[in-house]
Amino acid sequence: MEFRATNVAAAQNEQARRYLTKNLTDKGAGLQAFEQLLAKMGNVVEGYPDWHPILTAPPANSAEHVYSLADVPSYRGIDHTVSFVRGFVTCPYTPVKEDKIIKAVDKIPGLSAYRLDTPLYADNAHPVVVEANTIELEADGTICSKEAITLFVEQAVKEMRTAEVAETWWNIRSLILGTPHGSRSSLFVNQYAGLHMRKILEAFNNSGVNGPIKERSLEMLSQKKRDTIRENLLQAALNEWDKSTEEFEFELRGEPCRATVRDTWDDGAELSIGVQIGKFDLYVTGFYEPKKKLFTGVDPTGKRALAEKFL
Repeated sequence: MEFRATNVAAAQNEQARRYLTKNLTDKGAGLQAFEQLLAKMGNVVEGYPDWHPILTAPPANSAEHVYSLADVPSYRGIDHTVSFVRGFVTCPYTPVKEDKIIKAVDKIPGLSAYRLDTPLYADNAHPVVVEANTIELEADGTICSKEAITLFVEQAVKEMRTAEVAETWWNIRSLILGTPHGSRSSLFVNQYAGLHMRKILEAFNNSGVNGPIKERSLEMLSQKKRDTIRENLLQAALNEWDKSTEEFEFELRGEPCRATVRDTWDDGAELSIGVQIGKFDLYVTGFYEPKKKLFTGVDPTGKRALAEKFL
């Protein structure tokens, strides 16, 4: 489905608007404070891209990947938090936590934190706004393309030093675009920036600086094709099954396959099936209901060229 940024942003903003004001005695004041935040901080988002200063500016305790605000030591104490394109607002219940967050953030170059005079989330909460000062927004609400691409490249080069495998665009686009996102844009970056980020990533990967390319996601294929690949492999495993052996091997279209088939509930109503080629070069798993002659399951994962052999 096409990513419609305007519709997605409206839904995100409305959900956050209700979340931060529904418990307030003075909802009008809360709504006004929220609208001011929205105008200054950009649309409400779910998850930041890896290169965003909100994640990269604070000092880290280790080289581990930062997946969320809760992983950042400087933000310890955040509670009832809503994220925006330029930063976030958090609503801890005690002034001690409020002060701790502000003092920690004020030590970080490029970030600032301040108190809101108007309550949000609850009358006794102490809202704190954390903002990435260098982030500027385009007219469409996304981050300035030059800035976004520069931040992405800086982070990508930094990660090259320790990279062991090259992740494809389809594997990690949520980490590059942030969430929610479409195939090449999000509420953080427009299609121009997203397209160039993908080209840059692919150029890095093709150069070999990140190691061998690791293919996993098959989202570049249509849902119909992914379903066909899964069903063809599951059906082939079912055809080769001797009705008693749970683990066995067979060959399909020149590829050696390892399969597992078992009775899910030991009543014949459903079979659990998995097929693997290589060391997860291609992997499918799903279920078969004999009475309905119906296959179901999750999307296959692996290498595109190999997966397309089973269309």
